Amino acid sequence: MVTRAQLLELGFTLAAIRHRVAEGRLHRVARGVYAVGRPDLTKHGRWMAAVLSCGPQAALSHHSAAALYEIAPDDPRAVHVSIPASLTRRRPGVVVHRRAALSAVTHRGIRVTTPAATLADLARVLTRPGLEAAVIEADKRDLVDAETVEAILGDHTRTDSVLERRFLALARGAGLPKPLTQAQIGRHRVDFLWPQLGLVVETDGLRYHRTPAQQAKDRRRDQELTAAGFTVLRFTHAQVLSAEARATLLAVAARLSRSTCAP
Repeated sequence: MVTRAQLLELGFTLAAIRHRVAEGRLHRVARGVYAVGRPDLTKHGRWMAAVLSCGPQAALSHHSAAALYEIAPDDPRAVHVSIPASLTRRRPGVVVHRRAALSAVTHRGIRVTTPAATLADLARVLTRPGLEAAVIEADKRDLVDAETVEAILGDHTRTDSVLERRFLALARGAGLPKPLTQAQIGRHRVDFLWPQLGLVVETDGLRYHRTPAQQAKDRRRDQELTAAGFTVLRFTHAQVLSAEARATLLAVAARLSRSTCAP
């Protein structure tokens, strides 16, 4: 794939370009963009042509960027390209997004929005399950870290207040006193802490915990807290909402209470 501007920079004249088009050595596939040698384009070729046709500052974005990174399905209806807000472009078959800040890299030969920026774009258009699936794929491919995911998707996955109220009600129903929330233990911040019992509860739905990298980090964190003398329980979002955690809380709290009262 090559642009007219690139050919002119290489010393080709407009007449030479037209001659090669007539001979079938160049094939016009988009405004100012030519395929070299053959007209048939792969999916990657279509993505590259769309980006090149929108100018040197353009980048593949949204669904198309996600498909290039192989973290989410492509949009079969159009190619998505982002350009600086100062520019205006209209291209057939291309959805052009204008944005004030455009963070891009080159991936597989195509200029594309960064993985973090791509996930931020997807957060505005995908359902929550679709977005979480994309995040998990990005994590598997080492495209983003857990901290970046939380920063990008905070607004989309913020269920802290609802789940916190539900869990606190669950704890009261189990006969536990009110815990400290978001308490600091050494270098770790925990969701719920009963200091008199040495009990820590982490509820995975309160923050983004589903990526393999975050799960590994959580295991190390739990091990460090256990080594420091705390009993650590971890409940999923579904367990909290279904009250499945209540029986476990009752049993563990009773055991810890006997331990603290023992001579």
